[in-house]
Amino acid sequence: MRLMNAAHNEVSQQQPLVQCLTNSVVTNITANVLLAAGAQPAMCDTPEESFDFAQVASGVLINAGTPSQQQYAGMREAIRGAREAGTPWVLDPVAAGSLRHRTEFILSILQEKPTAIRGNASEVMAIAGMGAGGHGVESTDEVEAAVPAAKKLAESTGAVVAVSGPRDLIVSDGRVTWLRSGHPMLQSVIGTGCSLGALTAAYLGAARGSYLTSDLGWEINDHTATLAAHAHSGAAAQLAMSGEIGPVPKAPGSFAQAWLDALYLITEAQIEQFIDVEEA
Repeated sequence: MRLMNAAHNEVSQQQPLVQCLTNSVVTNITANVLLAAGAQPAMCDTPEESFDFAQVASGVLINAGTPSQQQYAGMREAIRGAREAGTPWVLDPVAAGSLRHRTEFILSILQEKPTAIRGNASEVMAIAGMGAGGHGVESTDEVEAAVPAAKKLAESTGAVVAVSGPRDLIVSDGRVTWLRSGHPMLQSVIGTGCSLGALTAAYLGAARGSYLTSDLGWEINDHTATLAAHAHSGAAAQLAMSGEIGPVPKAPGSFAQAWLDALYLITEAQIEQFIDVEEA
């Protein structure tokens, strides 16, 4: 928990710059989530600029939700720039398995070694070759069913693999963590999952720039950073529904506003209060 708290503090202190190559449906909520969490969003996704921007960004999000040929090209350039500069990048394989062309694209960039992969159970199983995908962007598989697929992807790519659900699963080489947080209302608001990919990129970027590694002899590694991002998002949802920061939301619209406020207002002590972490 100490390292998770440190990761949250590092995001606030460093205000990491996150390059978001994401789908057109969620650009606004993604930018607002990053700002509320203390990070800086940049929606730079053109092929002409993506390479250069990835080299100065703290983290990069690749979200293939509403792709075009130009965006595919921009994503490849951003990944190339991120790898050359050592910038952590996150893959969100939206609707993988459901549509052939995007699935082929996602599988091709898996070879570029993402720092983290964040998706639902059906998406993760599809790109691991252990499932056919979900119903559009919705998962038709339980998180528990994705454990073998997540382990396989972590081993083959070196990435931290995060599977979202009622309990989030975070897997890296040799480590499996379960996180209980969040609220069912998150599923009624557009962009909560996609913005979590961007938040993960922010946490990974802040972890790479952390003073803790050199000064204290311990570090916020990629697994802990990914876990901390999920804890921040999920705990904020619970804080939003708790009545501690305002009226208890009764519908998706009021919840979306309360969740954004909670992402901004939540403290490290409140994150600890609203989550349950289990190391398997």
